[in-house]
Amino acid sequence: MSREPVFNSALAYAMHISDQAIIGNGDSDFDAMWELLRSALREIHEKNASKLSFEQLYRASYKIVLKKLGDRLYDRVKEFEEQWFAAEVMPTIRALITSNLVNITTGGISGATANERRTTGEDFLKGLKASWEDHITVMNMTTDVLMYMDRVYCSDNRKASIFTTAMGLFRDHILRSPLSSTDQNLITFDILNSVILDQIGMEREGDVINKHLIRSCIYMLEGLYETDEENDNEKLYHTVFEVEFLNSSRTFYRNECLGLLRDSDASTWLRQTNRRLIEEDARSRTTIAVATAPMIAAVVEQEMISSHLQEFLAMEGSGIKAMIENDRYDDLSLLYQLISRVDPSKEPLKNALQARVVELGSDINKAILNTDFASLLADDGEAGEVVDKEKERAKKPNAASKATAAAIKWVDEVLHLKDKFDMMWRKCLDEDLILQTALTKSFSDFINLFSRCSEYVSLFIDDNLKRGIKGKTEGEVDEVLDKATTLIRYIQDKDMFERYYKKHLARRLLHGKSESADVEKQMISRMKLEIGNAFTTKLEGMFKDMQTSEDLCSGYRNYVRNLGDLDRKQIDLGINVLTSNHWPMESMGGSKDEAEGGRQNCNWPPEIYTLQESFKAFYLKERNGRMLTWLGFLGNADIRCVFPRMKESGNLGRERKYEINVTTYGMVILLLFNDLGDEETLSFEEIQERTNIPTIDLSRVLFTISVLPKCRVLTKDPPNKEHPKPGDKFAFNKTFWSKAIKIKAPVISGVNKVEGEEERKETEDRNDEHRGNVIDTVIVRIMKARKEFTHQLLVTEVISQLTQRFKPDLSMMKRRIESLIEREYLERVEEAAIPTYRYLA
Repeated sequence: MSREPVFNSALAYAMHISDQAIIGNGDSDFDAMWELLRSALREIHEKNASKLSFEQLYRASYKIVLKKLGDRLYDRVKEFEEQWFAAEVMPTIRALITSNLVNITTGGISGATANERRTTGEDFLKGLKASWEDHITVMNMTTDVLMYMDRVYCSDNRKASIFTTAMGLFRDHILRSPLSSTDQNLITFDILNSVILDQIGMEREGDVINKHLIRSCIYMLEGLYETDEENDNEKLYHTVFEVEFLNSSRTFYRNECLGLLRDSDASTWLRQTNRRLIEEDARSRTTIAVATAPMIAAVVEQEMISSHLQEFLAMEGSGIKAMIENDRYDDLSLLYQLISRVDPSKEPLKNALQARVVELGSDINKAILNTDFASLLADDGEAGEVVDKEKERAKKPNAASKATAAAIKWVDEVLHLKDKFDMMWRKCLDEDLILQTALTKSFSDFINLFSRCSEYVSLFIDDNLKRGIKGKTEGEVDEVLDKATTLIRYIQDKDMFERYYKKHLARRLLHGKSESADVEKQMISRMKLEIGNAFTTKLEGMFKDMQTSEDLCSGYRNYVRNLGDLDRKQIDLGINVLTSNHWPMESMGGSKDEAEGGRQNCNWPPEIYTLQESFKAFYLKERNGRMLTWLGFLGNADIRCVFPRMKESGNLGRERKYEINVTTYGMVILLLFNDLGDEETLSFEEIQERTNIPTIDLSRVLFTISVLPKCRVLTKDPPNKEHPKPGDKFAFNKTFWSKAIKIKAPVISGVNKVEGEEERKETEDRNDEHRGNVIDTVIVRIMKARKEFTHQLLVTEVISQLTQRFKPDLSMMKRRIESLIEREYLERVEEAAIPTYRYLA
């Protein structure tokens, strides 16, 4: 610490004595010292510096600066460099500039081959590179000699260092030097730019160029600035070369894209564009500057992708339509990557995909709409004409089955389309969430354009849960359930789907058609997660009723057994006790009167009535206050029928016993014939009077046991194949014979199938009525909370709350509001400026 002031003081004293000695010599020896320095600078420029004494030269420059003549030294060095450039460097460079290079620069026709252009261009670049490298070497040595001038004179006078000044001199006297040997208004820089751009152009055409040589010249431009202040944003590379490079590249790629649009297909365009992007990125890293990479990429993206994107997407036979149609995953993947570069929202691709999904989906809808279901289902009403022979029926499904198969085919085709786009989304679209949302919306759009989508999706699930999952692994079953859940997600009118699903589920459960109760419950659990608890409450109640019914049947059998009544034990009773608000009674085979609550009580046979009273006593024993209503249009019975021996020989020549499974109404009808004589008959009217079965149900049941050959245990007069009607007469068919001992009578309307137009209209009317009640409930709930609410805000709020179940109809909402006003739930606020309602408590 104590030695430093002593050292500094000694140095200051020595410098002071030296200054006095040198200044005492006067200014006469400046020229001598400059001559020494000038001679040395020439030797350095001529590469003879090995003989020089750098210590002597340093002292000379040091003395000049101490004599306050630094400005003269600074100017003399600049003059020397300018003269050297003019006399020694520029002549060499001008000699390398051929007429071909000038023609290339001015945009004329060079008349030279690509090889000649490459050779002359490289010679020019090599000459310029050598001049630059010599200049750098020389100026490094010069800077060492003039180090004291840089540190003292330049610093004190805020002048650029001699090295920086020399770089500026190279810029001004070499690169910006006019080419006096020609009559063109050109400078060296113009030639340099055009040569580099021409070399890059040749490489783009497939030629091999000297990348290292070009990179050296680019490095030179990166080391030079517009001014001696050396601002980073004023490098010559950026201000002069890069601008020209980007402009020429823009022109090149614009023309190339137009050529591709004219002569090639979309696949070629994709690959060429991707190749150009890769090439330009590599060129930025190996030939020009890395900083240019994003800018040249933007040029390629604009000219090769954005400018004509829609034309390439719409190309016939190779555009996006063909890519999707032919599963060209590589093309689609490239398309996604390229569009992602120019538009983060992928709007063009999103719109193209959505349009294609809706187009393909609409084709599926048109195909199913062209199926004449009305005629199919009308033909099915004449089923007797189609089922003359069991073999023919086995080969030829009836019309209702065809309609249902067509409906399931619609769903399968929708799922196939969904699988196709899902695969594309995973393989080609990088699982992009924006595109996933767009695809989901487009699928929902075209599915909901089809009015029967709710019914068909429910039929698809019904078909799979009845037989489609048989023999499948747990993973395959989960896949089916996932697909079904996806379809439900797309449906807007979920209340209509709920109505169909309840109807189909009820039939599966009551007819024992479900393949697996566990899978049924899994499906309901998935729907609960997807749609909500309110949707599945009644479905869960249906399963609970089935489980409770099993326990009731078991308990009742024990109850009967304990009574010791042998006669009653001969009839094995199985009962399903259904909670009325859980089950869609109107959709399970009952007549219209029964569906609307005005059920006709069937006149039960005495043995059945006794059995019913016995079960009623058991059921109400622990359930006071409940009411049991017996539904004859549901259920079935096994009846043992004995057919007498006939006089004919063969099968009819012996007594025949069969066990026939018929509907509950069928059992009631057949028991009437136990009390008839051999030749007695019952008319349609008499059967109806005795049983009180509704006309429609009676006609259906009589058709299955008196017309269809499989179970024709009654004869009909007249013996035609039409549905029974008033005036027809029926008798016991003593000549009935069948190979089978156990026979199941066909059940009309016991199978889930596509609804006819009339049946569908009834379903829609019931659904509209239910929607009206739901809208009433929501409006009252909202108004109860708000007390007063404007009409527009009320409508918006109702739509918001109901949009998960269905899309409310505005006219229906207006009618429901009017109805609530009439029933005095709401009133209009007369003094309000805009329509407003008030809740009446």
